[in-house]
Amino acid sequence: MLKQTKTILTLLSVSMLAVAGCGQSNNSTAEAKENTAQPTAIAATPESTETPAAKPVEITFYYPVNVGGPLTKVIDGMASTFMEQHPEIKVNPVYTGNYGDNTVKIQAGVQAKQPPDVAVMMSTELYSMLDMNAIIPLDDFIAKDTDIQMADFYPAFVEDTQSEGKTYSLPFQRSTIVMYYNKEMFKAAGLDPEKPPTTWDELVTYAKKLNKDGHVGLEIPGNDDSYWMFQMLARQNASDPKQNIMSSDGKKAMFDTPENVEALQFWLDLSHKYKAMPEGVIDWATVPTDFIQGKTAMMMHTSGNLTNVKNNAKFEFGVAFPPAQKQFGSPTGGGNLYIFKDTSPEKQAAAWEFAKYMTASEQAALFSSSSGYVGVRKSAYDTDAMKKYTADFPQALVARDQLEYAFRELSTHNHGKVSTAITNQIQAALVGEIDAAGALKKAQAEADQALAPFNK
Repeated sequence: MLKQTKTILTLLSVSMLAVAGCGQSNNSTAEAKENTAQPTAIAATPESTETPAAKPVEITFYYPVNVGGPLTKVIDGMASTFMEQHPEIKVNPVYTGNYGDNTVKIQAGVQAKQPPDVAVMMSTELYSMLDMNAIIPLDDFIAKDTDIQMADFYPAFVEDTQSEGKTYSLPFQRSTIVMYYNKEMFKAAGLDPEKPPTTWDELVTYAKKLNKDGHVGLEIPGNDDSYWMFQMLARQNASDPKQNIMSSDGKKAMFDTPENVEALQFWLDLSHKYKAMPEGVIDWATVPTDFIQGKTAMMMHTSGNLTNVKNNAKFEFGVAFPPAQKQFGSPTGGGNLYIFKDTSPEKQAAAWEFAKYMTASEQAALFSSSSGYVGVRKSAYDTDAMKKYTADFPQALVARDQLEYAFRELSTHNHGKVSTAITNQIQAALVGEIDAAGALKKAQAEADQALAPFNK
């Protein structure tokens, strides 16, 4: 009982630091002081020999699942284990659907002044959340908490947690785009199953050879995540090894450069010119299903689908970097853990403890091995569990190794309009309604208009 009381007092102490560092209102400060008064008074009462059990701080946790597999059970199980170790905190996990559904629900909660206390949101929503004044910076928690070890996170994942020198989230459910390929189909086509294509030219050659006997050589999804796939191709074709399709401050888009037009044209040529993959817009969810069922020999998809493929494919498959043109490259993807503003300091402090736990080495290893998402910490790969997992399944190391060539996913102010602009035009090009140059010129004009208020 005494140990639990100390834990509560520590939690409340951290929450008071959150008040000072996170810009809480005077009312919140008063509330925190009022809540800390009771345990202090009890401790000072001579007649008291035992502190009554304090009610746990209760927090709501929103999370999405955007890939196949029973990940809801994994995340709910992680939350249950946290509560066993932290009885002073009660976590209510809420599965919110895919990333899009999740964002809509969080935005509605923010607007209603009833946000979740902590949530997994796409890393791309950073500027949107800042524009809504919805999230708190985590710097004061980080500065006071030696356990967090921020340098242990992979830099490619930390990049999109920060803005203007402040950190607003912790990497959690993170991925890169990888190429999956069916080794049995490679053998049948006379291709070396241990040598996947490494260049755009080789990709075309391989896909054409594999596109026969009712099988498809290659599939790249082109609906909701088309800008993500385009971003990959654009980086692979960029002369500047650091070039991205938006500025680092999220205020400008750079869609219609000549190199980007070439990248989109290559995507179109894969189907229209080379006949190496189906024409039109291929659905995100259809691609891994087609691969698992043996309908397509190669696919570009999130590393987050790795466990789904591993558990369900009835053939030997390989995983590799997506082929390069001028360089290798993949945007990072997935979600980070954010803590929200319109909650009490006590809840924010509890949310911090939960976020810290969910991103610690052992949990990062568990989540990665259960899903295929990349372990967000370097030390996760030093755990016994991850060592055994990757020894038995070395394909899981490809996405981690690719972080050397990884970069920030499209993230801007007014992200919804900017990402919709580029997504719609890519889809229009894929179905033949507009050419590559025209699509990116139109997307650029729409993005410029959406970002104009942030460039005055």
